[in-house]
Amino acid sequence: MQRFTNQVAIVTGAARGIGKAISLRLGQEGAKVFLLDLLETQLQETVEEFSQEGLATVAIPVDISQEDQVKTAIQRVEGTAGRIDILINSAGIIGHTNTKIVDYDLATFEQVHRVNLTGAFLLTKYTLPSMLSQRYGRILHIASIGGKEGNPGMIGYAASKSGLMGLVKGVGKEYADQGITVNGLAPAVIATPMNEDTAPETLAYMVSKIPMGRLGTVEEVASIACWIVSKEASFNTGFVFDLSGGRATF
Repeated sequence: MQRFTNQVAIVTGAARGIGKAISLRLGQEGAKVFLLDLLETQLQETVEEFSQEGLATVAIPVDISQEDQVKTAIQRVEGTAGRIDILINSAGIIGHTNTKIVDYDLATFEQVHRVNLTGAFLLTKYTLPSMLSQRYGRILHIASIGGKEGNPGMIGYAASKSGLMGLVKGVGKEYADQGITVNGLAPAVIATPMNEDTAPETLAYMVSKIPMGRLGTVEEVASIACWIVSKEASFNTGFVFDLSGGRATF
């Protein structure tokens, strides 16, 4: 399929894991993809890997929790490509795991929110004007089943992802009549390098909640994510899709 021919996409958290898999799928389907991430070395390695496959990708190192960096990155994409059709925000951090709230320090709680929620706010705010000018756009934020159901021991992450889902629902309604959709995707635990930062006890708990009894794959995430940001998904906005191996209950 070539669903994204002549389209310009921004993917955050694109150096590895879910963001990398989504970027690959978008590029294979014809999009010009701008890869944003804080991990500069891994980001450049990913761009070089994609270029060997003939994919049109550009690396932009950025900390999405910093407004000036987000604004500059979005301006660079617009200046280079002349348009933005798709934003997929996959950047995120976990923070403490296997840690009850009484032992969870405020600095980490605030840091997780700056990346997972404030970063999503900034990306959405600065990307929307380009989409509004052409009355077309697709925005997708990667949330988490933990934001829906709550995962004990990682309150910072769960709370930030719950907030992210509120952002999706609110902004989706704000621009529902402008040809722009804003959606979320709430995966259960996915096999990614980020799991290396999760306490074994917490990871085991999360897997035990999945009826399929396994982790999801980044390819499975990329498959549904690319449908959500395609022209096919034209009547879905302000919604949080599940990808949970049967864990989701609502």
